[in-house]
Amino acid sequence: MLFLNSKKQPILGIDVSSTSIKVLELSKTKDNYRVESYAVEPLPTNAVTEKSIQDIEAVGDSLRRAVKKSGTRAKHAALAVAGSAVITKKINMPASLSEEEMEIQIQLEADQYIPYPLDEVYLDFQVLGELENNPDSVEVLLAASRSENVSARTAVAELAGLTAKVIDIESYTIENAYKLITDQIPDYGVDKTTAIIDIGATMTSLNVIEDGKLVYTREQPFGGKQLTEEIMRRYGLSYEDAGRVKKEGGLPENYEPEVLQPFKQTMAQQVGRFLQFFYSSSEHENVDYIALAGGCAGIPGIAELVESNLGIQTGIANPFGSVKLSGKIAKQRIANDAPSLMITCGLALRGVL
Repeated sequence: MLFLNSKKQPILGIDVSSTSIKVLELSKTKDNYRVESYAVEPLPTNAVTEKSIQDIEAVGDSLRRAVKKSGTRAKHAALAVAGSAVITKKINMPASLSEEEMEIQIQLEADQYIPYPLDEVYLDFQVLGELENNPDSVEVLLAASRSENVSARTAVAELAGLTAKVIDIESYTIENAYKLITDQIPDYGVDKTTAIIDIGATMTSLNVIEDGKLVYTREQPFGGKQLTEEIMRRYGLSYEDAGRVKKEGGLPENYEPEVLQPFKQTMAQQVGRFLQFFYSSSEHENVDYIALAGGCAGIPGIAELVESNLGIQTGIANPFGSVKLSGKIAKQRIANDAPSLMITCGLALRGVL
């Protein structure tokens, strides 16, 4: 789903989360992909809140540092807005229309579907395919986001010397990156329903992929920030110090049983709750596989705990399992960051597909 057109050229995938900015560049090899450059740069506190950019200058500065650290030469970028900031609608249109004719008709009819003045939104569409019961019609996905959501991201890119060629939707970037993790899923995901649960610092998203297609998405506030705040409270640390020791270690012996383990149980309960939302709004009663993503997926033992609690095969999403790495990429570092790079990968793939 593109709000801005792009030609195939090196594109830097940029994921702006609430605590960091991640950049990744992929290239296409003969039978695979290769990571050409990558970096993660922390963001100042409150520069981004719940996927909304509050301080464009600060985020732009962090992106500039990330781009420099990555060593990329790419000048074009792909960024994403959160699903909660986008209105999507599936409509049927005559299959005989050209793309240009379809665009004109959608512009004429868009005010039926979009509850904002059209001069206040970015609007785009994607043809999903013919209708099964009516080959003369096609199903079209219409997507719109308030102009400020898109403008903030294009401005951040410009501050780092980049041109935003693609503004995507986070849930569709996950669908895009799904192809990189199918080797971790039973039967390579064929005829399978996979729940990809991305648990970040402040937000958790569920994206359900059925036989390779996105069929359900939901976001809710919950994330690793709650663990950081509990460390602050329990041990009298600043937020920054709590975040550092959470990653690097050095906490008292009672941390794991009294703080970390209860948080892991809460995470597992949240995963179960997300799946119940999905079951109650669909005809599904189960999923075949759970892939945990986001920064919290790196917590040791979380996949085993979720699998034990829910009885569903669970693993940690690793989009680089069969992807080659450029010689300048630090293997251990990208392996540690892999679960939190699903969105970044989905964006970077826009430049090579």
